[in-house]
Amino acid sequence: MTKSTIVATDAAPAALGPYSQGVRTGSLVFCSGQLPMDLAGKIPATIAEQTHQSLKNVSAVLEAGGASLKTAVKTIVFLKNMNDFAAMNEVYATYFPHNPPARSTIEVARLPRDVLVEIEAVAVSES
Repeated sequence: MTKSTIVATDAAPAALGPYSQGVRTGSLVFCSGQLPMDLAGKIPATIAEQTHQSLKNVSAVLEAGGASLKTAVKTIVFLKNMNDFAAMNEVYATYFPHNPPARSTIEVARLPRDVLVEIEAVAVSES
């Protein structure tokens, strides 16, 4: 049986509920959905700014687990409004310029803190 390890970092906002920022099991790092909050709890206004912040938080959690955006194999993007897809996608592409991971994008009725986007990821550890 593979042992799982909780991934936690001060480089991303703490979880808002009873869940971990991430979990590492074997060579995989699972990053919980990351809201677009900075460390002070501030949420930017636009979908582009929120996408940047969510991906910065995903990156921090993956790195704490020994992985990175470069080793991501799957992401899920939750959007409050699918009309924001193009703007989100433009920012997202800058974080995955080569060989992007598999991805699903889902429109949802509402997200915590009424944000516009939440992003989660699975990556392979580099160590």
